[in-house]
Amino acid sequence: MKKNPYPGKFIVFEGLDGSGSSTEAKKLVDYLNTKGEEQRAYLTKEPTNNLIGGLIRGQLTHEWQSKQECLQLLFAADRAHHLEREIVPLLQKGVTVVSDRYFFSTIAFGSVEINEWSWLKAINDRFILPDMTIILKVSPQTCVRRMANNRFELELFEKEKTLAEVWLKYEQLAKEYENVQVIDGESSIDQVFSQIKDLADNQLKK
Repeated sequence: MKKNPYPGKFIVFEGLDGSGSSTEAKKLVDYLNTKGEEQRAYLTKEPTNNLIGGLIRGQLTHEWQSKQECLQLLFAADRAHHLEREIVPLLQKGVTVVSDRYFFSTIAFGSVEINEWSWLKAINDRFILPDMTIILKVSPQTCVRRMANNRFELELFEKEKTLAEVWLKYEQLAKEYENVQVIDGESSIDQVFSQIKDLADNQLKK
């Protein structure tokens, strides 16, 4: 993967489903935008709401099915389009882009069923490496409980045993890539965000 060559910073949130990444990503963008023009920030997510992202969501909610290799290639295509049409133009303008999920998620979840770690990394190898990746560490038990309280139907990967396997993959990725911060996500939303705010402020000073 290549380092971000643009003036804007690229920050990504990762974690198990139910870890709170969406909530914390939004809080960070809201916080950064309180600084006005000094620090403009933009929130995005993967899968996207574009055409390819819609196909991915359809498989995750069992509306259609394909082999896992097909799903992973769709994730990579969605990411390429996401970067080209949304993320890179904003980074070029100096905007801080905060994404709720990126390539760590697809590798961590995908490797549960595809025993080809090197291939999963290779299909993402031409993309930009985030300036900072924040992984929220929340136990699979807590994640499943949170999801059961908030969703009518659990998605494809949202089972406790699978989430435990996925977490091991996240830990491996955190060791293999630069600029990764693993923080405890079991505390209250505000306590977790306090840690995130400090990390982001330090990163944006660089």
